[in-house]
Amino acid sequence: MSKFVDANEKIAEKVVEGYKKIENGVVSGYKKIENGTVEGFNKINDKIIETVFSKDGETVEETKKRLSENKAGK
Repeated sequence: MSKFVDANEKIAEKVVEGYKKIENGVVSGYKKIENGTVEGFNKINDKIIETVFSKDGETVEETKKRLSENKAGK
């Protein structure tokens, strides 16, 4: 019976190991997609702020700060 238990434990370890590899791969892939999406959104958002809201010579960060201050002041 002991050989059966040992074999069963080895199989269980391999199954868990395989599952963790798959899980890590899926999570890693998701994080790459998520980071790329957020990065792309931020680039587009900054370009819109620069084009629509920035005054001459004003950086995107300065524009964001000015808009935030205007929003807080109202």
